[in-house]
Amino acid sequence: MRPSRRALILAPLGSPALLALPARARAQGASHWPERPLRLIVPFPAGSTPDTAGRAVATHLGQVLGQPCVVENRPGAGGNIGTEAVAKATDGHTIGVSINGPLSTAPALYQNLGYDPAKDLVPISLLLRGAQILVVHPDVPGRDFAGFVAHAKAHPGALAFGSVGSGSGSHLAMVDIMARTGMEMLHVPYRGFPPAVVDLIAGRIQALVLIGAGILPQLQAGQVRALAVTAEARLPQAPEVPTLAEVGLPDAASYAWNGLIGPAAMPAERVARLSEETRRALSVPATRAALEGQGFEVMGSTPAEFARTMAAERERWGGLIARLGIKAEA
Repeated sequence: MRPSRRALILAPLGSPALLALPARARAQGASHWPERPLRLIVPFPAGSTPDTAGRAVATHLGQVLGQPCVVENRPGAGGNIGTEAVAKATDGHTIGVSINGPLSTAPALYQNLGYDPAKDLVPISLLLRGAQILVVHPDVPGRDFAGFVAHAKAHPGALAFGSVGSGSGSHLAMVDIMARTGMEMLHVPYRGFPPAVVDLIAGRIQALVLIGAGILPQLQAGQVRALAVTAEARLPQAPEVPTLAEVGLPDAASYAWNGLIGPAAMPAERVARLSEETRRALSVPATRAALEGQGFEVMGSTPAEFARTMAAERERWGGLIARLGIKAEA
């Protein structure tokens, strides 16, 4: 019996329902495309979460499509530069990985954005999502979330927090926390999480909301102090850290996520084929175990499922941006 579309969406990666996906999409155009190496643009530096996700998929695509899939890191403007390059690609062999900001909230932040993610990009598959952790430099007063909030409110504007770019999940999660608690802090955007972590450890910024995979090693080494996680449940890798709901902020859960995209003109059969192969890549036990071990939640989705995620994020965070008058920062 052929599994329903809803069953495929809800099935765990690697389940019989997923592995039973029809091979029709794989066969369509298989003898004609790709005709040369694929270019996978990552709008953040090497070592960033989107880079990790992109390389995991690129290796598999190169193996099954018969052409190399070359990762090209093109950071800048919170991921907008690389994402725009995907949107404007016309060579028929360019795809990309991007995150919350460039795919959902950028239109609300940038008046002259060079692309419209809802019109100029096609969602292929949601790749990973991850709960984020609110961490501070060890010297910041306040041993817990309540203490940190009290200190920040007593010194408005004296503390600085970092993010992986304006409109990113990292940025908006902290803005949401600030709005709910009445804190005022200076925002310092970075081109990916590695430089933000370096500056946090050095004390050049005092706080950071970051996906767990990007900060767990430093947390375990005692270089930063964790105050809360943005997930609905505590993280297995840091079970001692409470959720936002547990520290008094109900309904504030959020996740950083990334997904595979292509230019809107990409033929539907190629989108379907790339989506299927991406889900197969993420269902490989070794790949999945490696990603989960870093704190990621492996997703994999149909294009329609990913489109719904983007739309829901656009509605939630776009409303916050408008309500608080958040502006893009360099």
